[in-house]
Amino acid sequence: MSTTAVNKMTLASSVFLGLGLSLSLSLGISYANAADKNSPAAAVNVFIGTGGDGHTFPGATRPFGMVQLSPDTQVRHFKQSYPWAAGYRYEDDSILGFSHTHFSGTGHSDLGDVLLMPYSGETKLEPGYPERAYSGYRSRFSHQQEQAEPGYYAVKLLDHEIDVELTASERVGLHRYRFAKNVEAKLIVDLRSSIYDYKTKNLWSSMRVRGNTLVTGMRETRGWAAGRQVYFAMRFSRPFVSREIHNREDAVEYRGFAGPGAGAKDKVKVEGKALVAAFDFGTPDNQTLMVKVAISAVSEEGAIANLSEMKEWDFAAERNKASQAWNEALSAVSIEAKPEMRTMAYTALYHSMMGPSLFMDIDGRYRGPDNQVHQTDSFRFHSTFSLWDTYRALHPLLTLIQPEARNADFVKSLVASQQFSPEGILPVWQFHGLETWCMIGYHAVPVIADAYMKGIKGFDAEAALNAMVKSAEYGPYGGLQHYMKFGYVPTDLEPEAASKTVEYAFDDWTIARMAEKMGKADIAKKFYTRAQYYRNVFDTKTGFIRARKSNGEFRIPFDPTVSNFGSDYTEGSAWQYSWYMPHDNAGLLAMLGGDAAATSKIDQVFDAKVDEKVYAHMEDISGLIGHYAHGNEPSHHVAYLYNYFGAPWKTQQRLQQIVDSQYHVKPDGLSGNDDLGQMSAWLAFTSFGFYPVAPGSNEYIIGRPFLDKTILNLPNGKKFTIRADHLSKTNMYVGSVMLNGKTLDKNYLTHEQITAGGELIFSMRAQPNKKWGSSKEARPYTQTQYQ
Repeated sequence: MSTTAVNKMTLASSVFLGLGLSLSLSLGISYANAADKNSPAAAVNVFIGTGGDGHTFPGATRPFGMVQLSPDTQVRHFKQSYPWAAGYRYEDDSILGFSHTHFSGTGHSDLGDVLLMPYSGETKLEPGYPERAYSGYRSRFSHQQEQAEPGYYAVKLLDHEIDVELTASERVGLHRYRFAKNVEAKLIVDLRSSIYDYKTKNLWSSMRVRGNTLVTGMRETRGWAAGRQVYFAMRFSRPFVSREIHNREDAVEYRGFAGPGAGAKDKVKVEGKALVAAFDFGTPDNQTLMVKVAISAVSEEGAIANLSEMKEWDFAAERNKASQAWNEALSAVSIEAKPEMRTMAYTALYHSMMGPSLFMDIDGRYRGPDNQVHQTDSFRFHSTFSLWDTYRALHPLLTLIQPEARNADFVKSLVASQQFSPEGILPVWQFHGLETWCMIGYHAVPVIADAYMKGIKGFDAEAALNAMVKSAEYGPYGGLQHYMKFGYVPTDLEPEAASKTVEYAFDDWTIARMAEKMGKADIAKKFYTRAQYYRNVFDTKTGFIRARKSNGEFRIPFDPTVSNFGSDYTEGSAWQYSWYMPHDNAGLLAMLGGDAAATSKIDQVFDAKVDEKVYAHMEDISGLIGHYAHGNEPSHHVAYLYNYFGAPWKTQQRLQQIVDSQYHVKPDGLSGNDDLGQMSAWLAFTSFGFYPVAPGSNEYIIGRPFLDKTILNLPNGKKFTIRADHLSKTNMYVGSVMLNGKTLDKNYLTHEQITAGGELIFSMRAQPNKKWGSSKEARPYTQTQYQ
């Protein structure tokens, strides 16, 4: 990273710490925070993760909102786009425009739909180059004249002398532009722009003028989710006085016959693969132009209807509504902590509420995985399910901090997707209703099972279990036919076989858990058996998970540090994946040879001296501490495994090491992709003092708190208070734990203990208490018994 970039990040970390600061930009607009300075929303620093490879965005959205209105700083060919997966990168110094759909923290990407860019002066229909000022419609900006908070973003476009403010409702993005005096207000609308772009990505688009204040349109892309359609309706606060809409395609073999309106300024509808429009609104008396943009999964008419979600042109009121929505959501947790830790914790909670995102029109219509339109009035359809990441901690967190109805909507959305899936299976990695087939496993299964085991009501458990079983038995997916035949996925028949085997086994265990609770003994027995298939790829001689061939032999030669796309492991090596049987850590303990051997092996993971070149070719393996890779999900539970091996004090020690090195209050404050909130959910749970190693177990493994006091304002109306007495940097160890006034000897909590309400008190100290939580009676659930 350049010195300039580092200096920019240092400036941001000093200015945007969530301290309620305000900016007055040069055109006289005061951007004071809408949120009260002591509120949860004011504690959030939305710029955390926008630098480095956190891949978060700073723009305006609502909790789980359908619109994510945010600046895009660069759009490149998809092979070069990894740093710009969220559209915005803090290290940049120019803005391309403001688009309405973004992912938060993904390692792959798409979206950036319906890009708007206000401008003044000469009309330039191309964005130009970041390194060449005035080469196109993009503009330079400064972080000193940029501000953001949950639900709001503001920046000054230096080249055009325009102040931009953005806010959003669930389905509508609201723009407010303040131009210099006596300057014509102009606007570019570019339907070509796309995150993770390539030349033929746009399959089709259209733009239709419906009077001088309303424009509608659509585009269909062939990106991560092929055939994805997005519709929009755009309403202006003042009529435009002139317009031009262009299709910039070249080498079009057949254009059809010319309809009425021969020129770009005359046509009321233009179609093609490369549409860009310029609108001139004259010189506003108040220097202001506002634009509402609603998106729809279904149609232009659906987008017009969605505009009714924001009836007025009162920007301050809409900004306040967005702020209130975030404060209400974030108030599920009350936090007392030192300023930086409080900011980190509330920002983690903020990022944990970006997805799954709403993807349903106001009339209940949505687009499913069959790319057809469906209708419901019984739930709100959500999409953007990054399940390989989020089943681990994000969804378990949401069961504690979101209303039961929202968690039920997530399950209903997954089950509805299975019912409309051409393959008849649950989503793997879905967004905008469509499947991408990204990553491995069938991890919608543990999301549903975890919700059911926790007693969340409001969905059809029979239909859900049926969807889970169908997904687990769909042979064509990911080598499942071989898994069911051999008891493991053979590496000579299927790539990433070792990872797939152990991840399938965990998912199977969650099916068994739910089936058992429902009284489905045959299903439970079958999947409890399959849950032990992880043993078939564990090599007791080396102590590692290894891939077997279909003849039963382990693949040789074997190097536990090897990681490659399409190898035996998914975004990892044997060092990272050999700990993945979260439902049966007693089984792992026995295979490693007991407490001392297992503890020593985890120590080797963290303490290894690893040449940075070993994993340099894998962009997703980041945040290294030895072989532990916190920037990627397979490692996330590993520090908590000491609890299963009789050494909880080592978990406490490692958590301090991880939090200190992997999270910071600055733009590059995430060590890897936030992955739709999983990295943030890990920090949220860890800061409370516990973590869900095995979703579906209804247990949370106790680590150590990082917050002085936390109150979980639970969905059932009760409160669970966590207090850390004598907490400090030096007092990193748990001396004792009290639950509701009684000594807690177990090194885990149950979901029922938390949701019953009460108080958990940690007494922290500088030296480890090696006896607390170390006995076998104190250890968490595993499928097989401790020996």
